[in-house]
Amino acid sequence: MAWMVVRVRGSIHAREEIVDTLRFLHLTRPNHVTVVPEEPSFRGMLSKVQGYVTWGEADPPTVGLLLAQRGETPDGKRIATGDRAGGGPATDLDALARAVAERGLPRVPGLSPQFRLRAPHGGWRSTKKPYALGGALGYRGRAVNDLVRRMM
Repeated sequence: MAWMVVRVRGSIHAREEIVDTLRFLHLTRPNHVTVVPEEPSFRGMLSKVQGYVTWGEADPPTVGLLLAQRGETPDGKRIATGDRAGGGPATDLDALARAVAERGLPRVPGLSPQFRLRAPHGGWRSTKKPYALGGALGYRGRAVNDLVRRMM
């Protein structure tokens, strides 16, 4: 399984180690999303930057929707699917979504390690409070899939 991580806040006035950790997670700007594997090393990174991101368990249907609408190759070109005319051969979106949901986005070759999304429809809740206290930060479980769907 994998975690879907959404960057909520910018890095102005952030410590250098926080900025470096966000860069290691491929979250360079607010409203960027990545999918990382559930491993202790990534758990440590998420706990370090929990005041800047929100995360939860990634569902394969949401990952597939992200790949179809916002997926890119490392050189910035859209992923070609069977139902859309585009450059390159068509890819099997379901198999690709399962691979990303299991191994994480940076570990699947041929994909950009992040998705660039819009701000959520309806806006963010408080970007200074944790999710458990009515804010937008920290761990939110499967509710992160609803958030990402509002951001597409």
